[in-house]
Amino acid sequence: MPTPTRAPAHRTPLYTPEQRRRRDASAWTLVQGLLAPLQFLVFAASLVLVMRYLATGTGYDFATASVVLKTLLLYTIMVTGCIWEKVVFDVYLFAEPFFWEDVFSMLVLALHTAYLLALFGGWLGPRALMLLALAAYAAYVINATQFVLKLRAARLAARDADATERQGVPA
Repeated sequence: MPTPTRAPAHRTPLYTPEQRRRRDASAWTLVQGLLAPLQFLVFAASLVLVMRYLATGTGYDFATASVVLKTLLLYTIMVTGCIWEKVVFDVYLFAEPFFWEDVFSMLVLALHTAYLLALFGGWLGPRALMLLALAAYAAYVINATQFVLKLRAARLAARDADATERQGVPA
C-alpha cells in the first residue's frame, strides 16, 4: 500500500522579503559567516586544552590563553552580530526572530566575562577557572545549537515557500 505524502508543515519565514534583501546585501552577513566557524574551531581546540589540563594538570597556560582567545572572538561576534541585526532588523539586539537566542547569548557572555574577571582578578584557582570555562562552553554549545536550528528552520521555510511558489500556489 503506498504511503501517503504529507504537505510540508507551514513554517513562519525568519525574514521578510525586505529583511532577506538587506541580509543578502550586507557585508556583516559574510563577517558573521566567517566568525562563527572560526569561533567554533577555537572553541573545539580550547575545549581539548581545558580538558587536558583538568585531566593531567599540565598545559594551564595554553588552556588559559585559548579561553581568553575564545572569549575575545565571542565579544567580536556579538558586536558584529548586533550591527548585523541593526542592518537586517533595525534593532541592535533582541530582534523578534532571534529574541531567545539573544537572551541566551547574554548568559554565554556573562559566563565568559566572569571567567575573565576571575582570571585577571585572581579570584579563582586554576581548576575552578577551568570549570568555569567549561560552564561557559556548555552555554556556548547550547546557544550555537539554537542558532543552527533557527537558521536550518529558516532555510527549510524558504525552500517550502519556493516549492509552493513553483507550484503556483500562493504562500
